[in-house]
Amino acid sequence: MATDAATARAARLAGEPWESAATHGRGLAGFAAAIADMWRYRELFGLLTRRELKARYKDSRLGFLWSLVRPLVMLLVYALVVGEFLGAARAIPDFAIYIFAGLAIYTLFSEILSAGTNSLVANAGLIKKVYLPREIFPLATVGPALFTLGIQLVILIVAALVVGTLSIGAHLGYALLAIVLMVTFGAALAVVLSAINVYLRDVAYLVEVVLVLGMWASPILYSLSMATERFEAAGLGWLSPIYTNSPVTLAVLGFQEAFWQPGFSEQYVGDLWVHLVIAILASAALAVGAQRVFSRLQGNFAQEL
Repeated sequence: MATDAATARAARLAGEPWESAATHGRGLAGFAAAIADMWRYRELFGLLTRRELKARYKDSRLGFLWSLVRPLVMLLVYALVVGEFLGAARAIPDFAIYIFAGLAIYTLFSEILSAGTNSLVANAGLIKKVYLPREIFPLATVGPALFTLGIQLVILIVAALVVGTLSIGAHLGYALLAIVLMVTFGAALAVVLSAINVYLRDVAYLVEVVLVLGMWASPILYSLSMATERFEAAGLGWLSPIYTNSPVTLAVLGFQEAFWQPGFSEQYVGDLWVHLVIAILASAALAVGAQRVFSRLQGNFAQEL
């Protein structure tokens, strides 16, 4: 009976059309094929996002309220320690709004990159059992990160209204550009690093260290002018435009422009929206390259996992 069942199953499989699990083509053609393949599994994005959100606060009585507690505690610690004890608040007006605007957008980038890098290893069991576009796993981390940002934005908007730094105008569009930039840039890095992490697990730990350094290296806890002045004093003035036009710095400036002090960033980056758009386009090009690298590395994922 078992032999007959196996023979019948083999016959059914032989009658099915051949469908390659690999991405077809090279360059942009291969990228387009990968996008089409992921579109077929678009419902899985929602399932993975809901699973991550439920697992994050499983068996917790406060549940999603913890998403409010963490940013509020971070704001309180940085505002007191860096702002009051170290004196940063004396040089930056409405320091609490300034710092929280930067923290909110940086947390979006940090969550996408951190969770995305670990996503393939975390879903090793599913990857080894069934075929599906593996890029889905790092990209599915964007949803939970945006959920966290949404909660932080509620706090930021309410605080900005109370303090009086929030105003309605076209400058609020900088926040949208900053979010698009961080999602695009973070997802591109997450895709390629998740693939490398399958072969070299130290990558995940390295990313965590770099993210901590990245927060302190960004103009979140201090002003941009302070960083550029230090570069000039050290004879490294050529680093100032590179630092100022990095995707993370531009995104932080965009959020500060939207919620803290409209017109502030124009002192350092004229036509900030142009720089943001260019950075988004460059990040999109990086995403194409990241997917092509991912496609080359994914052949041995099941064996390595």
